[in-house]
Amino acid sequence: MSYIDHMNTPCNRRSMLRKSATGFGYLALSAMLQQEQATAASQNPTESPFHTTPHAKRVIFLFMKGGPSHVDTFDYKPQLQKDDGKAVPFDKPRVQFHATGDLLASPWKFQQYGESGIHVSELFPHLAKHVDDICFLNSLHGTNPAHGGAALKLHTGSDNFIRPSMGAWVNYGLGSENNNLPGFITICPTLAHGGVKNWGSAFLPAQYQGIPLGVASQPSTKAQVKYIDNPKWSAPVQELQLKLLSDMNRQHLESVGSESALEARIQSYELAFRMQSEMPLAQDLSEETAATLDMYGLNNEITEDFGRQCLLARRFAERGVRFIQVTHSDNYVQWDQHDGLKVGHEKNSAKVDQPIAALLTDLKQRGLLDDTLVLWGGEFGRTPVCEGKGRDGRDHNPEGFTMWMAGGGVKGGLQYGATDEYGYYAIENKMHVHDMHATMLYLLGLHHEQLTYRHAGRDFRLTDVHGKVHKEIIA
Repeated sequence: MSYIDHMNTPCNRRSMLRKSATGFGYLALSAMLQQEQATAASQNPTESPFHTTPHAKRVIFLFMKGGPSHVDTFDYKPQLQKDDGKAVPFDKPRVQFHATGDLLASPWKFQQYGESGIHVSELFPHLAKHVDDICFLNSLHGTNPAHGGAALKLHTGSDNFIRPSMGAWVNYGLGSENNNLPGFITICPTLAHGGVKNWGSAFLPAQYQGIPLGVASQPSTKAQVKYIDNPKWSAPVQELQLKLLSDMNRQHLESVGSESALEARIQSYELAFRMQSEMPLAQDLSEETAATLDMYGLNNEITEDFGRQCLLARRFAERGVRFIQVTHSDNYVQWDQHDGLKVGHEKNSAKVDQPIAALLTDLKQRGLLDDTLVLWGGEFGRTPVCEGKGRDGRDHNPEGFTMWMAGGGVKGGLQYGATDEYGYYAIENKMHVHDMHATMLYLLGLHHEQLTYRHAGRDFRLTDVHGKVHKEIIA
């Protein structure tokens, strides 16, 4: 019968520090080693996470769920207005989501704004005042005409496989600037059309996934981290519990080797404990001035919900969260007007126009817009032809649509790329969703071909085997 002689088993220095004095020596050693590693990384350029000089430190992604119509917002098409009711003079896409009819003029007037003279429709009167800070990407295109596939493509780079979300990739590449908050937070995300996959980490370590605050079907006043408060145990007692649990898990790791899932769980426990003090402060709007609350529209029933989300995004951005997503949706597919276009888009834009303009103003006033990349858009655009019995709707259109960027090193007052004269197909400086991802990463100092993770025998990346950086939009 064999046995282990614990009395005579050699004990190395780290094991001794871990077992003696209840592990305080080992705790101090770990802190010292981490500090040395961080210092060495800051002094040695080869240890930097950046592949190129970063223009932005963080991203705020304003996701308009359902697909806002580019030809009714930021892609003015005079010829479409002239040819209302006529047949489209070229072939429609081979694959369409629904059967569509003839050309449908925009029911809204467009006007030029700013020194750049960019046309914006009357749906966005507040945002229109910021055109000189915005780079309108008028030549986006994707591959999927359905919400589920297109939303996954936009968020993860793949419309048919489970892949890490772009927020998870950014978090993996750069990490959070604040150890007490997650690197990736998604505010009021939708649970439809991809759901948790749109902010998940897939095969990346679990600590890089997004932390959801609330859901789209509930008001943003309920956007809280679950179990952020522990009324049963004091902070010192929780810290002791956490230390015991961590010691047990790490002892297990030493015996079985590396386990990414367990490592991630250890880190999540530690982060959850630290968040108990930082997260409530970040979400406490009582310290904001009355003027700020009014600017975001929190005193208006129409803008109050989305305004709170945008204000929270600014508060997380200034506290070092690397990727913040704000979603405009509810129990329905918010911007998906297959009929009732005028009623639906007017309702939606009224909710988001003032809060988004306030976010840009606030970031600029605080000196945050220069290193914060604001990204706006939906999973696709809408067709310039009509749908519905009343000719008052538009179908999904991934062939050409508009997203926009502001701050973070992009040129303001720029319309980049173009769709055809009716707004159906991207034809000039075409920017695929993969290209948008590659350009976003480049602005953050990450090259999309170098930001990889080995899984199942191959190196994966956000852009898969595609992607082009459009440097023409970079200031």
